[in-house]
Amino acid sequence: MFRKYTNRAYLDLLDNRVAVFDGAMGTNLQIQNLTAEHFGGEKMNGCNDFLVISYPQAVDKVHRSFLEAGVDVIETCTFRANRITMIEYDLQDRVLEINSKAAALARKAADDFSTNDHPRFVAGSMGPTGKLPSMNDPELSNVSFDELVDVFREQAVGLIKGGVDLLLIETSQDILEVKAAAQGIIRAFEETGVWLPIQAQVTLDTTGRMLLGTDIHAVDTILEGLPVDVIGLNCSTGPDFMREPIRELTAQTTLPVSCIPNAGLPLNINGQAVYPLEPEPFARALTEFVEKYGVRVVGGCCGTTPEHLKTLVNAIREVKPAKQVVTTQPRLASSISAMNMQQEPAPFLIGERLNSQGSRKFKELLLAEDYDSMITIARDQIDNGAHGLDLCVALTERTDESTLMYNIIKILSPVVKVPFIFDSTEPDVLETALKTAPGRSLINSTNLESGRDKADRIFSLAKKYNAAVIVLTIDEAGMAKTADRKLEIAKRIYDIAINDHGLLPGDLVFDDLTFTLATGDPEFSRSAIETIEGIRQIKKELPGVLTSLGVSNVSFGLKPAARKVINSVMLFHSVQAGLDMAIVNPAAITPYSDIPIEEREMADDLILNRKSDALQRLIDYFENKGDTAQSVKDNPMEGLSVAERIHWKILHRVKDGIESDLDDLLAENTTAPKSVWAVEILNTVLLPAMKDVGDKFGAGELILPFVLQSAEVMKKSV
Repeated sequence: MFRKYTNRAYLDLLDNRVAVFDGAMGTNLQIQNLTAEHFGGEKMNGCNDFLVISYPQAVDKVHRSFLEAGVDVIETCTFRANRITMIEYDLQDRVLEINSKAAALARKAADDFSTNDHPRFVAGSMGPTGKLPSMNDPELSNVSFDELVDVFREQAVGLIKGGVDLLLIETSQDILEVKAAAQGIIRAFEETGVWLPIQAQVTLDTTGRMLLGTDIHAVDTILEGLPVDVIGLNCSTGPDFMREPIRELTAQTTLPVSCIPNAGLPLNINGQAVYPLEPEPFARALTEFVEKYGVRVVGGCCGTTPEHLKTLVNAIREVKPAKQVVTTQPRLASSISAMNMQQEPAPFLIGERLNSQGSRKFKELLLAEDYDSMITIARDQIDNGAHGLDLCVALTERTDESTLMYNIIKILSPVVKVPFIFDSTEPDVLETALKTAPGRSLINSTNLESGRDKADRIFSLAKKYNAAVIVLTIDEAGMAKTADRKLEIAKRIYDIAINDHGLLPGDLVFDDLTFTLATGDPEFSRSAIETIEGIRQIKKELPGVLTSLGVSNVSFGLKPAARKVINSVMLFHSVQAGLDMAIVNPAAITPYSDIPIEEREMADDLILNRKSDALQRLIDYFENKGDTAQSVKDNPMEGLSVAERIHWKILHRVKDGIESDLDDLLAENTTAPKSVWAVEILNTVLLPAMKDVGDKFGAGELILPFVLQSAEVMKKSV
């Protein structure tokens, strides 16, 4: 879906200068000392949104006070005017009326103050529903994604009909609800034929996270690919607690950034919330955000008065925003944090053990609906270095794949800090997953085996829900076997995804596939080489795309010990060719340099097709070693001195026995004071060991999870 605008005047304003929003509606209604009669009776008492019908003079007075202060944008008095929150006042059937009248009231005030030199704008305020769809709570989460979409569609239609210039999703506490709100607004655009800018603002606590733990990097990763034009923060805290999140946001987003804080953190004085930040320091802080970080939209939330905004308007009038210097790279996100799809060093490791098609144990857990054990598997993979988790729940014994996918996401997403990779052949299952997961996910996978129909549907889902897609080099003629054919299919898929669906190169992850080398069939003797070369060509010819590989396919059919070696060697060569992501069991991967030379050379001979008898030699070797063979020497530390043993343990990530080794080394010097000798050990044994780790990391022989494990051994030693 490509964006089109009926009215983009607000975005044109941001191209030229900083926009100033108004201040607190609730605060400034409260000081008018309104009675129940003003609200339309005791039942409606306190329902600010209904004042636009029962006593519009009060709302109009607030609008005009801010316009007199010089602001560019006023917000409609509709923060809670959605079907779910209005049930409290039995107003759920008057949502369209309330929003339309609120927008028309603000429109009239803005038009009265507009001039050719200073146009005024109206933002349609859409606050949260009070539901938390990301959770699995029987009361707070008892609403579906589709229901939320319709709730926000209805509100947006009313605001559009009343004449707003933009839609403002604000004070959001659950990122999944923001995704639903954006979808609802798009539905409203389609219904009314009016397409306006969308500004989305979340609220962070003093720790810099949303209510359910989402940090600012995840917020941007999840929202930037949605139809959102401006992204930012509002409410919850004053500007001081927003400083670091704003700095981080402006450094990574390509969108204009808004910042609309409270007048400080509220104080409870005689049962009243009092916001202590005065106009001058409030304006000074926001001016700094503009000058230093490039914020394009400022304004005030709770506790801010016309005086706050007048001071801000005067302070910001001649200020030019700093240019946002953004280093963009493709990212995925869990409900909590973001993850770069291009890890340094590569690859991004996709844990494969939550896959019912590849793991007998996981299949058994699914049939038993043993979700606690599934969480354990997920955490084990993350502990072993997985950057993302592949989820496949298809079962021949059950037909409710969508339900199973929904259930496991609901269980895992609050506790898993890495993104999901949704693995299904069914578009309906994929859409269920994308509606349920709060983060930015990766779809695994699509291809052109049956023509374009399914691929078109999956690319549409990816665009709609801001997902990335693994695409396979398969077309109507089958799986590509040569590097040239792999590139040919990749180019065709690239054209469809980019030019027909509006995806970005970084949204595409090409898996050029590998065949097993275990058959000995001469037709496939070069298949690993063709896969490696295919990776290299795709990266060269299609700049910006990523590559992935289901590495373990190369060894399918061989003994487990042999597979571990071949998979590890294949991963090494693929990364050297430019592989970005790998679907593996991280615990079953051995660093290339750690594999015994004899085994490494046999695997190289097979993968690189260097010797005709490579497969038989490898089979014979591991047959003789037995099923329990480990691809390391029986005692790799045999004959090493204590210092050499410690060095080896740091390099090979072995914590066991490190304390006793250090005790032995400390005991070797009986003349020097222990503190002096300890410093000597640090400088001559521990630090050189970590330098060795760093050198192997730089050479690509160690991937990041292994480096972090070595660092843990070093930490324990120190």
